[in-house]
Amino acid sequence: MAEQKKILVIDDEEDIQKLLKIRFEQEDFKVVAARDGDVGVKTAEQELPDIVLLDIMMPRMDGYSCLKEIRKLPKTRDIPILMLSGKEEEKVRDLFAFQKISGYIEKPFELDDIVVKVKEILKI
Repeated sequence: MAEQKKILVIDDEEDIQKLLKIRFEQEDFKVVAARDGDVGVKTAEQELPDIVLLDIMMPRMDGYSCLKEIRKLPKTRDIPILMLSGKEEEKVRDLFAFQKISGYIEKPFELDDIVVKVKEILKI
């Protein structure tokens, strides 16, 4: 049996965390969640997920700052990151172009679309 892949969801909206957790667990992923960027960086370093789903708009530390911190740490710098954005921001496109992120999904998103995108990034 293949090793279970781990996803870290960093999003301040509890409903989104729960929806993603339920959907990805149906696909046999292990899901851990963090409610803000600060906790997300620490969780990424501790859990070493296979991929991070990172919201942009969060209190305390936004997704851009969180991405920067994750990329600074040797243990987490190469983890694929999929940004979740309320709208396609030019800054998100720039990050994608410079390969600091593996992709982005606009909110609201379809759960099946995000599953397909994650599997594509992880080559599953």
